[in-house]
Amino acid sequence: MIPNEGKGKERLISLSAGASAGFVEVCLMHPLDLVKTRLQLQAKQETANKSDYYTGIADCMKKIYKNEGILSFWKGILPPILVETPKRAIKFFTFGEFQRLFMFGQEKPSPMTYSLAGACAGATESFLVTPFEVVKIHLQANRAKMKEVPSPFTVAKEIYHKNGIGRNGLFKGLSATIMRGSVFNIVYFALYHSIKDMSSAHSRKMGVIEKLGLGFAAGTLASCANIPFDVAKSRIQGPQPELGKVKYRSCMKTIIVIYKEEGWKALYKGLVPKVLRLGPGGAIMLLVNEYMGYFLMQYFA
Repeated sequence: MIPNEGKGKERLISLSAGASAGFVEVCLMHPLDLVKTRLQLQAKQETANKSDYYTGIADCMKKIYKNEGILSFWKGILPPILVETPKRAIKFFTFGEFQRLFMFGQEKPSPMTYSLAGACAGATESFLVTPFEVVKIHLQANRAKMKEVPSPFTVAKEIYHKNGIGRNGLFKGLSATIMRGSVFNIVYFALYHSIKDMSSAHSRKMGVIEKLGLGFAAGTLASCANIPFDVAKSRIQGPQPELGKVKYRSCMKTIIVIYKEEGWKALYKGLVPKVLRLGPGGAIMLLVNEYMGYFLMQYFA
């Protein structure tokens, strides 16, 4: 086999495995992402109408089901499906490429290598995902019944015609998305691969259950680390509190405003549904990516 051809096949397999991981994770975990977004979008309870305010995960799920129907839990799923498949492909592919870049002459990657590669992979995927996230947040914020919700393409078209593709349009909240993705991937990849390497160094191969547990821990800790940036992203990309007035603009300013007005706990809104999604979701992604990559290498490399 020609060396370049072999490298090309390896990269294609890496992209395919990452895409498979993203598709499976989104389909299974989207309802929790919807709940997380709804909780993050609401500020202090400013209305006397209790039906419009969610007091927690169970209350949110109950009210969505009662007022909007079961299918509403998958509101805004098309943008994630369209983006998560290539996004996860790019996530795992670029992580591998950046990992080679940050070896610094070492024979084996170090936790620093994994951290730097994860940060760069997170920043890279953010440029792809931001327009889809903007559309998704608009759809998830819509409390109408499923049949009354506009299509993702209609929402994207409206945003484009009204605000273009810049910082007020389809790339609104880019800095917050970059911070969210970079911080998550630093913890996620560094923890998972460092512990996996330690296990290998002691000549011990981890089983499926152990990998799932490690992936769950990595996804959970990464979610806890990046949640303030996720809240800021939702506030920036979602409907503003006052019509015609932009309250949430840049990432750090939004975090400061939320902290001053609502306290530090507000920066962790939606953490539980986020952990419930990205804990098992993180485990699913790593495992599907690893085993799909192994399967494709066996049959197509």
